Amino acid sequence: MPFGTVKLNDGNEMPVIAFGTGSKWKGQDVTDYVLQAIETGFSHIDTAQWYKTEDSVGRAIHDSALGRSELFITTKWSGLTSISEAIHNSLDQLGLKQVDLYLIHNPAFIKDMEADWREFEKIKDAGLAKSIGVSNFNLNQLQDLIKIAKVKPAVNQILFHPYNYAENKELLAFSAKHGIVTEAYSSLQPITKYPGGPVDEPVNAAAKRLNISPVQVLLSWVRSKGVAIVTTSSSREHLQEYLDTADIPPLTGEEIAAIDEAGAQGPPTPFRQWRNNMYKTRYIWVPAMLLQIVGYIYLTSRK
Repeated sequence: MPFGTVKLNDGNEMPVIAFGTGSKWKGQDVTDYVLQAIETGFSHIDTAQWYKTEDSVGRAIHDSALGRSELFITTKWSGLTSISEAIHNSLDQLGLKQVDLYLIHNPAFIKDMEADWREFEKIKDAGLAKSIGVSNFNLNQLQDLIKIAKVKPAVNQILFHPYNYAENKELLAFSAKHGIVTEAYSSLQPITKYPGGPVDEPVNAAAKRLNISPVQVLLSWVRSKGVAIVTTSSSREHLQEYLDTADIPPLTGEEIAAIDEAGAQGPPTPFRQWRNNMYKTRYIWVPAMLLQIVGYIYLTSRK
């Protein structure tokens, strides 16, 4: 069965997994990749003013020939223009009259929290966005926003993985208390950025028990925290792998706890990563190093 949707605090529903067009896609034509994601089964597409991919996301929306209600589109104000100008530019590039979710991309772009959030509330009132929210807000920033908000943010999209879970526990609890859905990006960093760290062991053990991939274990772990997912890939196979996670039996409480505890130890140091990489390639670099040593001894002995 598919991932399904989560109900937001304003009554709207959001697909739990999204295809992201940021990070490595910035400034690129993502038309074909978005179409591939839609064909694979993604209905939630995430973009932003900063990514400079809204125009090609718009082409993909048009080329998909799907009804507007069949897709959920998120974009973000990234501080490059005024908020009012940004939403109208985004809608023009996307070829839409309304986005499903409009986010403040980063609190660093805010000049006046109350005034800027009032602009977002006007966007929702005007029907230019069904739901409004934020991204990359920490606990203090979200608390400050809640104090002045007439309309609570529906979503907070953050960097989230086992290695930063401990520092985000209070943020997740506060968000849940106010009905704010936490949405994770870069959740696969224990594999893509921090291989060889403490999280590897419990993730690999769960993968072996369930006969699934470590990637699917990490996505299952994210869902166990009640957190939605933004992910991406140029590979149809990887996209299908992500979506297939919805059909996998849940991790046990012991497996989740083991990943939590391993993540609390922090990611591997650069030295540990280097050492692990050397270990993995020992059959290549050890003989080469020995050959160089033998050659040096031979040459010096002939002098």
